Amino acid sequence: MTAKEYLEILHVAERLKDTPRHCTTSKRRVESVAEHSWRISLMAFLLKDEFPEADINRVVSMCLIHDLGECFTGDIPTFLKTSQDRETEDSLLYRWVKSLPKEVAVRMLALYDEMDEQKTIEAKIYKSLDKLEALIQHNESPIDTWSPNEYDLNKIYAFDTVAFSSWLTDLRKEILQDTLEKIEKEQ
Repeated sequence: MTAKEYLEILHVAERLKDTPRHCTTSKRRVESVAEHSWRISLMAFLLKDEFPEADINRVVSMCLIHDLGECFTGDIPTFLKTSQDRETEDSLLYRWVKSLPKEVAVRMLALYDEMDEQKTIEAKIYKSLDKLEALIQHNESPIDTWSPNEYDLNKIYAFDTVAFSSWLTDLRKEILQDTLEKIEKEQ
């Protein structure tokens, strides 16, 4: 990969810094997709000892690239995203990835395939962290920024995704406890 190609990739990825997500931070600032991707990457990094059988570097890679499609479509909350939205995002993402230098495209496409298939422990960890980070962020944001459906969604979301791991299930239970305490305290 040339230096120019490298910079072109970074210029596209920079869009995520300005792509807002549905959630706000604890200080009421709208969160960016880049911030979400950074934090799930940190979450993965911190789990190395909890999942010694997993290639955590691969999980971190998945976390870093998982929302690059939103460079082209913006973020649509999971409870609003349609199958057509997913198809559009995937089409634009794959077109871009296939235009990248071959070694980068091959590596990214392999990760995207693994993430989509959800068969490896690494893909399951990534998907769990993606969902759990959103719940954690909602618990950190002021409750008056929540959509009405999030009071129930925050109680049930992602339990099925973490079921493969007792550690992640325990984390999800802790997040639920935080949700319940927040709702009780702030209503």
